[in-house]
Amino acid sequence: MQVHETGFSGLLVLEPRVFQDERGFFLESYSREAFGKLGIDCEFVQDNHAYSRDVGVLRGFHFQAPPAAQAKLVWVTRGAVLDVVVDLRKGSPTFGKWRHVILSAANFKRMFIPHGFGHAYVTIMPDTEFQYKVDAPYAPETEGGIVWDDPDIAMEWAVALRGREPVMSEKDKRLPRLADFDSPFIYED
Repeated sequence: MQVHETGFSGLLVLEPRVFQDERGFFLESYSREAFGKLGIDCEFVQDNHAYSRDVGVLRGFHFQAPPAAQAKLVWVTRGAVLDVVVDLRKGSPTFGKWRHVILSAANFKRMFIPHGFGHAYVTIMPDTEFQYKVDAPYAPETEGGIVWDDPDIAMEWAVALRGREPVMSEKDKRLPRLADFDSPFIYED
């Protein structure tokens, strides 16, 4: 597996080894031992699968607060997304900054997102299937988020949206700005 550092503590982009031939492909999508060697020692307890029919479906920035914070391993099995995280850890040198990567069924990339990040993605192909593992179960009383177009974060969504308005939930449209958010996440290097 190739590991790409992101400049954000704990945030990794991973490229599994893919064996392809005329029949198709095989890859090891998760190995506790291999991830442990990378310092990823969380125990995943739930797998999630999301489908988006259209291009421009935007979900996020989402997180769960402590004590139910979630680390995530995310990837795409059909279609493609622009996957984005924002660092929400107080005291982090990258607090409020974002990082993105294209995740697609064709490139097999994954992103490991540690606790303390807001997570979002926008579909860039129709009929996209997005999958992820989390290390804590869904706890609705701890869920939160930051609005997708926060001017202080200044994420450059235009490349992925290509002039379209994003398709999103009313709940996501009403999320607070970073400036109005007292983060429960603390940076620990």
